[in-house]
Amino acid sequence: MGEDRDNQLIEGEIADYLLTDTGILVSYSKSVLRTVENISANVALVKKITGNKKVPVLIYLKNSPVPDKETRKFSTGQLPQIYTAMAMVSKPGLAQFIMRILFNFQNPPIPIKSFTDDKKAMEWLTQFL
Repeated sequence: MGEDRDNQLIEGEIADYLLTDTGILVSYSKSVLRTVENISANVALVKKITGNKKVPVLIYLKNSPVPDKETRKFSTGQLPQIYTAMAMVSKPGLAQFIMRILFNFQNPPIPIKSFTDDKKAMEWLTQFL
């Protein structure tokens, strides 16, 4: 991702972000308990970064505390407001665990796929630009 070196890393409470020159948002997740409040603030931050345009996102996942049911439901509802697709990059098993928690009783509201290789994740996301 050398072509993105001029772009600034934007720090947030639950993740830091970098918008690539291609239009894919890269999210560096933080090990913070998600709440309705900090997810709301994060959605506002993402909209500010993207100019209120829905974009594909590549998330580098980290282990973090499991949010409560209300927060999980709220988070799931916010996804299609800010993203066209989501690629999650993590150690094997972590992304699948998060998918089970978030989408236990319903399908994801946007295309979501987990990867252990960020280059493959980027390739997959380009179809959603």
